[in-house]
Amino acid sequence: MKATEARSASSPKVIISGGGTGGHIFPAIAIANAIKARHADADILFVGANGRMEMEKVPMAGYRIEGLNIAGFQRRLTWKNLSFPFKLLKSLQRAKKIIQEFKPDVVIGVGGYASGPTLQMATKLGIPCLIQEQNSYPGVTNKILSKKVQKICVAYDGMEKFFPAEKIVFTGNPIRQDISNLENKYDEATQYFNFPSKANDNVIARANARSNPDLDCFASLAMTRKKTLLVIGGSLGARTINESLSAMLPELTKMDLQVIWQTGKNFDISTVDTEKYPNIHITQFISRMDLAYSIADFIVSRAGALSISELCVVGKPAILIPSPNVSEDHQTKNAMALVNQNAGLLVADKDVRTSLHSTISDLLNNSELQNSLSENIKKLAKTDAVERIADIIDQIRKP
Repeated sequence: MKATEARSASSPKVIISGGGTGGHIFPAIAIANAIKARHADADILFVGANGRMEMEKVPMAGYRIEGLNIAGFQRRLTWKNLSFPFKLLKSLQRAKKIIQEFKPDVVIGVGGYASGPTLQMATKLGIPCLIQEQNSYPGVTNKILSKKVQKICVAYDGMEKFFPAEKIVFTGNPIRQDISNLENKYDEATQYFNFPSKANDNVIARANARSNPDLDCFASLAMTRKKTLLVIGGSLGARTINESLSAMLPELTKMDLQVIWQTGKNFDISTVDTEKYPNIHITQFISRMDLAYSIADFIVSRAGALSISELCVVGKPAILIPSPNVSEDHQTKNAMALVNQNAGLLVADKDVRTSLHSTISDLLNNSELQNSLSENIKKLAKTDAVERIADIIDQIRKP
């Protein structure tokens, strides 16, 4: 018994469950990294959904993961819902076996298909549990589980409307740590995204070859860097944003903008003529988001919880386009939490094709609006969320 107690005190065993999108996966990995930073010999196991993004990204981060054959219940009539009860039952059984074999000291749910069955079985088996609720409006599963878990870490005020008030801890959302400091990364970002370091190298060369003051002045203007627009529609992609941006490329070029465009995996980037638009960097996934944020002057983004939290830390003017394809329309609620503080602009998904271009143009030409959005969104930043969550984990885990 003493040996077991010593092991638990020095090397916690932790299960982290959830995933589906980067908005769930990257906070989960940030939590795991924080635990490892405190307890180098911690044993951490992820539980995800087979076939989903976490089954690839978690091992890339250096952690083990087990998969459940679980999928979400569709909120429309579809034959896929017929298999949901069977998948749920099998997932509960599989989650129970994983927990019994691994014997965790604590289980953490970060949202996503696998989180529900895992926390359901963990609470039933008497394992201390924590929910990391990222959104301003929680889903049905977390509302149900909230009655059984020990603590609920949240990122928005007013969550006692959904959860037991005595269990709520305001921590903010975990973000990728390399985003916390973007200083001195501009030159690296310029090279990474293959943008010219100056607006027009040829003009500068001609100006430097002569002693003409007018040309020297022109060269100075040429060295002024282009403004950069960062467009991130989520790891899976956002069809409305992608289609609209594709149609807008000629206009964005006329604005003299550099564009970094993350399309997500469901968009065929070969349809974009990159030779015609040399100032467009298009990719399905951005591995170095810190560099993308560092070079960006303006950001167009979906309004997932992770995106919102990162945008607050980055402090750049943002245009938010909530996804209409999420439960309880929680992305609109996330976005409105910023809009109500004059910390972001909102374009509804249904209005993207008609309004996004003018919104970008208006923001580009209004330095006063840029400054006010930047100042206000920075006030909402929480940079120590992952440490606060790690504190709670240490408090509730089995001694």
